[in-house]
Formats: sequence, structure tokens, C-alpha cells
Amino acid sequence: MPSILSVQDLRKSYAGGFEALKGISLEIEEGEIIALLGPNGAGKTTLISTICGITTPTSGTVTVAGHDIITDYRAARAMIGLVPQEINLEPFERVQNTVKFSRGLFGRPADPAVIERILRQLSLWDKKDSQIRELSGGMKRRVLIAKALAHDPRVLFLDEPTAGVDVELRKDMWQIVADLKKDGVTIILTTHYIEEAEAIADRVGVISSGKLLLVEGKAKLMARMGQKELEVQLTAPIKEIPAELRSDALRLSSDGHALIYTYDTQKERTGITKLLADVAAQGLVLRDVVTRQSSLEDIFVGLVKEDVA
Repeated sequence: MPSILSVQDLRKSYAGGFEALKGISLEIEEGEIIALLGPNGAGKTTLISTICGITTPTSGTVTVAGHDIITDYRAARAMIGLVPQEINLEPFERVQNTVKFSRGLFGRPADPAVIERILRQLSLWDKKDSQIRELSGGMKRRVLIAKALAHDPRVLFLDEPTAGVDVELRKDMWQIVADLKKDGVTIILTTHYIEEAEAIADRVGVISSGKLLLVEGKAKLMARMGQKELEVQLTAPIKEIPAELRSDALRLSSDGHALIYTYDTQKERTGITKLLADVAAQGLVLRDVVTRQSSLEDIFVGLVKEDVA
């Protein structure tokens, strides 16, 4: 499938020498959801702002559906919808008028049917005549998405879309994103919530210190880099691991009631069978055996630590 968004060696430096983006290259396919993870100051918002034309790049190229963001700015920007972090809406304006105005800013003709479709899709139709100031924080975020969709963009950027939103509303937003994908919208979101990326993204990118550390399919990333832990629970605690069992892959739980073995899921032999036989040979009696898969959060934290180191 062809890329709808192509970023090549994108760099952004500021007066004083600070380099916010350090040669980022990224290809995003039409219709996919990609989550960009990274700590505060990693460059996520700078990357979005540069692609959307809010910030001018120092060097590099970006094209949206073949339109260069510098030389063909109007066509490129018309392809993009942006939902910013901050809720910056006119408090006394009505919901429907706010969305209509955004459509007009892009020179699109008035189309009540389109506005109604968007508002219904975002569960805002019954609030269409409400003033913005009357809405909850979650509803205001929905209005931001409606504004971003008003001109029928093919690429939607969501910059921390669920910041400050409670868990229930966050899951509602995930469903909205899934529905938008069904409509063929390509979605790029930044988030601090690891579970958000794990729940809805097709691919995950990790940004740290202005560099894109990797971009990979979520399932493939967890299979390639994820590790599993086997917890061998004992009927009686031990003070230390017997010398015959000691290895870098094995550690003792803090209460002495379990041996925890870390193994690579990609290796042909995990060593579990030998471990269990050796444990029995030492006279240790098993109470239970439990396995745990590394989460995306574990992988993310590990990648960022490696970059800082």
C-alpha cells in the first residue's frame, strides 16, 4: 500500500543550537493508526507541528499524498486535520457553528449533511446548539475532533487526545478513533498512555531526544523485543538460589517464595524443561507455575533508557 505521509531526514533547530528533530524519516500508509510514544520534550509535538505547517523545518522534506508541505502548502494542509493538546475554543459559540466555521476556513462549500454526519459520529448531534462553555471536558475534545474533520481530511493528527480525560471517556475516544479508521482516515497520535497505543495502534514509533528510535508493527515489536517470565512458585521459601541453579536469567523473589526465569520467546529452546528438572533435582517442591508477557510499556521504558545511556 502506498505511503500517504512521507517524512525524509526532517530536522528542526532553534536559535542557540538546540536541535528538536534530528533527522527523522518515516513512511505512513493510508488507513493505518500509528502511535508516537516518547517522554516530555522528546520532539513529538514538534514533529506534528512541522508536518502540519505550524513550524518551519530547518531541513528535510515532508509530503502528504504527494504534496510537499513547503512548495505545495495549501494542497498538503488541506489533506490534514489537527487536534491539538490544548482546548482552545470560543466559549460562547455554538457547537454546530464552530464546526461549520472550520470547514469554511479551508474553502470547502457549506454542507449541512457533512456537518450532521460528523456530529452524529462523535455523539455531538444532541449538543449541536449548545454553547462550548456548557460542555464537559470530554465533549470539548470531541468538538476539537469534529473541527479537525470538518474539511474531510485524509490524515488526522491527534496530539495527546485523551490528556486529562477520565478512563471511561478515554475508551470512548479509542472507539471514535477505530471508527475513523474504518472510514479510511489515516491517524497519527501522540500519547503518554502506553495502554492507548497498545489498544488501538497498528504500529508504534518511539521518539527520544529528537530521534526516532524505531517504528514497528505493535504485535511484531512485542514478539521481537518482548520477553516472557516464568515464575516458579515454591511451597516453602528459600533464602538464596542453589548454586547449581544460578544463572543471569534466574532471580529469587523478594519473599523467597518464587524463582523467576526470564527467557526469549524467539529462541528455539527456552530452557524451561531443563530448569524445571533442575529445580526438582534440588529437592524444591513446586506449588504453581505462572508465565507473564512483557508489556509495551516495558519495551518502551527499555528503549528510552538505552537511548539516554
